[in-house]
Amino acid sequence: MSDAPLQHTPLYELHLELGAKMVPFAGYAMPVSYPAGILAEHRHCRDSAALFDVSHMGQLRLVGDDAALALESLVPVDVAGLAPGRQRYGFFTNAAGGILDDLMITRRESDLLVIVNAGCKDADMRHLQTNIGHRCSVVPMPERALLALQGPKAAAAIARLAPDLAKLTFMTGAFARITGIDCFATRSGYTGEDGYEISVPAEQAVALARALLAIPEVKPAGLGARDTLRLEAGLCLYGHDIDDKTTPVEAGLTWAIQKVRRTGGARHGGYPGSTAIDAQLEAGAACKRVGLVGLERMPVREGAVIVDAQGHKLGRVTSGTLAPTVDKPIAMAYLSANHALPNHEVYAEVRGKRQPMRVSPMPIAPHRYFRG
Repeated sequence: MSDAPLQHTPLYELHLELGAKMVPFAGYAMPVSYPAGILAEHRHCRDSAALFDVSHMGQLRLVGDDAALALESLVPVDVAGLAPGRQRYGFFTNAAGGILDDLMITRRESDLLVIVNAGCKDADMRHLQTNIGHRCSVVPMPERALLALQGPKAAAAIARLAPDLAKLTFMTGAFARITGIDCFATRSGYTGEDGYEISVPAEQAVALARALLAIPEVKPAGLGARDTLRLEAGLCLYGHDIDDKTTPVEAGLTWAIQKVRRTGGARHGGYPGSTAIDAQLEAGAACKRVGLVGLERMPVREGAVIVDAQGHKLGRVTSGTLAPTVDKPIAMAYLSANHALPNHEVYAEVRGKRQPMRVSPMPIAPHRYFRG
C-alpha cells in the first residue's frame, strides 16, 4: 500500500456535496455509494440512467501516421482496420500471453484515443513510450475528466443536451458540444446497459455533471453499483478477473482477437505473447473463466476456493456478489477446463461450508447495447 495521499478527481467536492461515501480506489478517493445506497443505484441504472465518475481512468492519445500499426505491436487487436469513429476493446499482453491491462481504443480523424485502467495507467504510459514512442507520439491527457452515463434512458437524457449523440450506435464515438462544453463521447460503458462515456475538460466536468444530474431520469451512482452491474454483465475487472497471469483464451476474451491478427491472418502475430496465445487458440486452455450462480443464498466472494463433490480443488472465485437483478449469489471463477461446462455443479467453500453453485452462461443480466 502506498503512503501517498489519495488523489481527487475534478468531481471530488461534488461527490461530498451529494453525500457520497468516499473510499480509496486505485490511488484516488472515489464515491462507493450515495445516500440512496448501492442497491438503489444499481436498480436505477437498470431502469433509468445513472451517472458515474470514472475520471480516475487514464486517457491518452496516440498521434502519427504509424500509430495504428504501432499499437498493433502491443495488442492482438485489429487497430489498423478500425474506421474513423469506431471503438474497439483490447488488451496489452506480456511475453507469456498474460494480460497487462485491458483498454478501449477509438479511432478519431487525427489520433487514437485510448482509455486504460486507473491502477495501470502509469505502467501503461511507460509501456507505450518505451515500445512505440519512437513510432508515434504518446500524449497523456490528465487535463480531461471522464463521466459515464449508463442505463436504458441514457440516450433520451443526453439527447436533450446534445441531440446528435442519440444517433451514435454501440462502440462508436463523436465530438459534441454538451451545454456549450466541447466533449468527446462514445456509446459504450461497463454496466451492460446502453450508455455513454464522455471525455470532458477537467475544469468543466462539474458543470457537465450538474447539467446531467438536473435531468429527472439521471441520478449519481458509485463504485459499488458499478461493480455489481459489471459482474451481472459478465465484464472483467482488471487485477481480479484478469491479470498478467491470465491469457485472453483462459479469460474467454478470444472474441476480441480478430481473424486478421490470428494464424493465417494478414497481420498475424507480432505482439508480445502471440506464440502462447496462438497455441491456446489452437488447442484450448487448461483453465477457463466461467460464470457461477449460487443455489443457496450465501454470497460467495473473491478468493473462495471451488471444489467438486469429493472436495478436490477445481479453481477459485475472482469476483462475487449478491446480484440484485436475479436476487441470487453470482460469481466469476477460473475452473479447470473439464469442469467449466454449462450447468456443471460445483461448490464454493465459504466459512468452512460448501455452497452449491452452477456453471452458468454470462451475462447474468442481458446486454442492452444500442446497435442501431
